[in-house]
Amino acid sequence: MSTLGWPGIARLALVQSAIGAMVAMATSLLNRVMVVEYALPAALPAGLVAWHYAVQLSRPAWGHGSDRGARRTPWIVGGMAVLYAGLMCAVAALAWFGMRGVEGMGLAIAGFTLIGAGVGAAGTSLLALLATRVAPARRASAAAITWVMMILGIVVAAGVAGRLLDPFTPLRLAQVVAGVGAAAFLAALIGVWRVEQAPADAPVAAQANGIGAPGFAEALAAMLAEPVARQFTIFVFLSMLAYSMQDLILEPFAGLYFGYTAGQSTSLSSVQHGGVLLGMILAGVGGSAFGGGTPQAMRRWIVGGCLGSALALLGLSLAARIGSGWPLALNVWLLGFANGVFAVAAIGAMMGLAGAAGPQREGMRMGVWGAAQAVAFGLGGLSGAVAVDLLRGLTGLAAGAFSIVFVFEGGLFLAAAWLAAGMGRSPRSREVPA
Repeated sequence: MSTLGWPGIARLALVQSAIGAMVAMATSLLNRVMVVEYALPAALPAGLVAWHYAVQLSRPAWGHGSDRGARRTPWIVGGMAVLYAGLMCAVAALAWFGMRGVEGMGLAIAGFTLIGAGVGAAGTSLLALLATRVAPARRASAAAITWVMMILGIVVAAGVAGRLLDPFTPLRLAQVVAGVGAAAFLAALIGVWRVEQAPADAPVAAQANGIGAPGFAEALAAMLAEPVARQFTIFVFLSMLAYSMQDLILEPFAGLYFGYTAGQSTSLSSVQHGGVLLGMILAGVGGSAFGGGTPQAMRRWIVGGCLGSALALLGLSLAARIGSGWPLALNVWLLGFANGVFAVAAIGAMMGLAGAAGPQREGMRMGVWGAAQAVAFGLGGLSGAVAVDLLRGLTGLAAGAFSIVFVFEGGLFLAAAWLAAGMGRSPRSREVPA
């Protein structure tokens, strides 16, 4: 099977960019419109976003389905089509809320169900295809390109939609979302066009009919029986839980204890994402250039990123105690930088682990790790905010509440670093590349 060159990797990264653009329309733009323009309770869009993460527990099934097929492209294209349909369904639900609340709620749930299913099918199959077709020395760089393109897709979609939505009307909203979504879908089609065209690129003919491929339950049990795969699943959950816990509390923290205005808080988020991007690029280039993308090289970058994230969170905990004298912007940038390093290194390692058990397994393994990430993301932001509220109520000390939560997040990163450092070192797991 031939490996992808840089142009092929860049084209497949377009798919991740398209996924990011569509998901941003659903989880960010529609969230804001529901709360502000339609005056709906904030819990409604939050619940719908959480539900779309819950639906992504189906990722192992989507990945297993693509493992049993001759090509992964139909699963990617089909998933993108389902994602687009869900996005338009969610927009249509807004028009019903004012007249038919129950029907509107049902339509919104159906839309976010399709969004979660589409992300699961397209995203899992895309990562499985990358794991299959990218040479080990290029995996770290491929992971960086893919995730940078995803962020770029989110930024471009938000910028275009923001310019076209004013003055706001429901019709204009539908037109803008439909247009941006269609452009993203077209970009995904361009990304996968003829990537799997050659017969040599497809799995064996028996796989095309699912002959010889294990069933879902058998494949899942076999994967979870592997010590390294099981340990990596726990690592993904812990690290992504820590990664997402500060999403809903960082900007309020800056406003409460450092006097940041709404605009300054938003700028602080940009500072963090700037650090994430630089960390991703550094890990992508460094992981490939130093160590050739080997498991050992990726493990070092993962551990370094997790330890750096824990250290930055300890700094935020101190900031809660010290107050305005602390260099908050620098601290937040360092947190983003360390997050970017560990995230790209983890994805590069994920690509290597996906094929460790042989062919017809990549989709299932990517699906399990994707499901662990989705659950962690769904729980992370909510649990961070709830923990701060509970601790404030129990102690009456808001600064102490934020400090404790930041320390807890740092502890999760330390646990993730410990797991990553030990992956592949135990006697039982040496036969499987880490």
